[in-house]
Amino acid sequence: MRSTMGMTSIGCIPLDKKLTVREITLFGMLAALTFGAKWVMSGLPNIEPVSLMVMLFGVVFGWRALFPVFVYVLAEILFYGLGTWNINYLYVWPILACTACLLRNMRHPLAWAVLSGVFGLLFGALCAPVDVFIGGWSYAVSKWISGIPFDLAHCAGNFVIALLLFAPLRTLLEKMYKRMQQFI
Repeated sequence: MRSTMGMTSIGCIPLDKKLTVREITLFGMLAALTFGAKWVMSGLPNIEPVSLMVMLFGVVFGWRALFPVFVYVLAEILFYGLGTWNINYLYVWPILACTACLLRNMRHPLAWAVLSGVFGLLFGALCAPVDVFIGGWSYAVSKWISGIPFDLAHCAGNFVIALLLFAPLRTLLEKMYKRMQQFI
């Protein structure tokens, strides 16, 4: 833990700041936007905007990124029902948000595209621990291996989406959040 000008923090996580009403509203709207964008793209197998949005949340909002991430997961549960994938989402998306938060000083769009692509490629492996508890090691490994073609599509989709949209959306979201904070 470190202290900077009275603020206690762990890495990019300030521990003494509360959410404002504007932030709660913004995070709810961004979670809904993420859910809606994923739903619109749901006809494309494993090509989704969620990874891009979660990375943006981590970069722009730091630890607060967890709020829109968990609201998004809640929306998934309310709309699609409770399933094993929801358990995965409770740790997989925060891993990406925290990784993005830690790498937020990285500015090159290609680097963000690579991170997003690697995350898409590893998505099945990251979800495998839940499958171990459901059906054992052989089930988890066979499910992960059979999903590799989808992980490759996820990788390619994430890479292209992040390469094209990460930089302009980051700029937009940073400006919007900074402007919003001026009125607090």
